Amino acid sequence: MLSTFSLFSTLVATLAVQVTALPSANRTGMRFMGANIAGFDFGITTDGVQDLASMTPPLSNVSGIDGAGQMRHFVQTDGFNIFRLPVGWKYLVNGTPGGKLDAANFAEYNTLVQSCLNTTAHCIVDIHNYARWEGQIIGQGGPSNEQFASLWSQLATKYANNTRVLFGIMNEPHDLDVAAWVDTVQAVVTAIRMVAPKQTILLPGSNYTSAGAMSTVAGPLLMDVKNPDNTTTGLVFDVHQYLDYDYSGTHTTCVTNAIDTYTPLAAWLRANGRQAFTTETGGGNTSSCVQYVCELMKFLNANSDVFIGTVAWAAGSFDPSTYELSVVPTRVGSTWTDAELVTSCLKR
Repeated sequence: MLSTFSLFSTLVATLAVQVTALPSANRTGMRFMGANIAGFDFGITTDGVQDLASMTPPLSNVSGIDGAGQMRHFVQTDGFNIFRLPVGWKYLVNGTPGGKLDAANFAEYNTLVQSCLNTTAHCIVDIHNYARWEGQIIGQGGPSNEQFASLWSQLATKYANNTRVLFGIMNEPHDLDVAAWVDTVQAVVTAIRMVAPKQTILLPGSNYTSAGAMSTVAGPLLMDVKNPDNTTTGLVFDVHQYLDYDYSGTHTTCVTNAIDTYTPLAAWLRANGRQAFTTETGGGNTSSCVQYVCELMKFLNANSDVFIGTVAWAAGSFDPSTYELSVVPTRVGSTWTDAELVTSCLKR
């Protein structure tokens, strides 16, 4: 009789071919384009502290913000086919690291996930905690790798039967021991694959998962992260890149198209037979950002063998009249109007 591990390895090998196919070198343009639908992440600081009172779910029946309507509009009008849905770890487990998913809180978040799936788009479940829990680094003095892996095992179980759900392990890890963080990522990949062999998993680096640092800092170590069958099927590098002067994504003026950042990353990905997904980029709805974001999208589309998609930051619960990087479509009656950055650079 085969051991449990052998049976699992056989299952993974059998189902690996079912992982959502990634684009080949002869595709014209990235496979995925979409937007972040923010709100469940509101109140989370870069040290992983979440003020739950500041959370603003983009749900009409909770906040009055129609995240579902935004996604339907983006799909129908702009050809978007993926949305990233940030959420806080603390909220999902109601304040207990390593605890069970809180039934009521998960049901509320899952409402957004199901609204995304109902558009026929792909949907990224994104834990938006900066590799931290209330100021402490996961696996490095904070919650254990096992506690974090428990969260992902539970989430993966919920969505194991839908390959249009991607798993974004962690938003913007930073200021940590990279080798130890890679051990955390491996623990999560293993936990996910035990229950969900088919989904794409996005591997976060360091330096706020900077595209510029991926090929030289975290990426070489993340190359060793494997599925339990020792393959890398469905494991895609997660990168972010903003175009303002300090790369923070907090200014409405852009100063670069970042092609000099993405060019060496593309070469490194090709040399290693791997791919990356830009799950955050964007800029203000200004002439400089329209110019540079459009130039970056042209470059990424031309290199779609290694760059499979872009998700703009951000729509959802942001106020489009005050938020610097808003791509929130505004609605008057039944008519939605897109931000300039969407119509000029992101619309497919």
